[in-house]
Amino acid sequence: MARQRIEIRTEDGVCPAWELHPDGKGPLPGVILFMDGIGMRPALVEMGERLANGGYHVLLPDMFYRAGPYEPMNAKTVFTDPAQRAELFSRFIPTVTVANVMRDTRVFLDHLAQSPQVNQKAGVGTTGYCMGGRLSFLAAGNFPDRIVAAAAFHPGGLVTDAPDSPHLLAPKIHARIYVAGAIEDANFTDEHKARLVKALTAANVRHVVETYPARHGWVPPDTAVHDPEQAERHWKALFELFGSTLSAG
Repeated sequence: MARQRIEIRTEDGVCPAWELHPDGKGPLPGVILFMDGIGMRPALVEMGERLANGGYHVLLPDMFYRAGPYEPMNAKTVFTDPAQRAELFSRFIPTVTVANVMRDTRVFLDHLAQSPQVNQKAGVGTTGYCMGGRLSFLAAGNFPDRIVAAAAFHPGGLVTDAPDSPHLLAPKIHARIYVAGAIEDANFTDEHKARLVKALTAANVRHVVETYPARHGWVPPDTAVHDPEQAERHWKALFELFGSTLSAG
């Protein structure tokens, strides 16, 4: 596995990222992996490696770069420890606005477009977790001519009453969409699910929207709610999505 720590210059600074590519293979379809709200840490790099080993060139950017350097957060305690939670929501989360991330995403796509390790005819896929699931969906709506498949696992905020709710981007999406929500999740309720399906169906977007019998945050292996069985189900669905849409997958 070729695993390289790189820096990508954006309009707002320098974004650290991991670039992962299986040894001796390529060029391969490019995939952007949008991290969850716990930040960059070894568990996410491991996920990027597994995705890359499936036959993809993976870019894993640190979306908290605007907040400055930081030590990896403890995924099991960051939401339950008052001090860690306060820092997360005061220092880090506010930097991940839609405008900021979509400006970044354009740069990430350009980076992949310039890489000799990326098959430029295959199209780009995106996947994301929690916060990153929302970003993956938003990317599909903002870059419809470049992203051909987008997945969102235990996402939050896909459906809101705001005029800029992500689900309202459905008419602009050309990608195939896969969304997997968690049970008993206030961030993605049955009502949210129904509204999302209605919007995607009305826009003729190819999609699958499911609810897994697992808790919000079940995929990353370092969370307190990690569910190995449902995480494997996620990998199967993700590889099926990319294998059927990225032309060289």
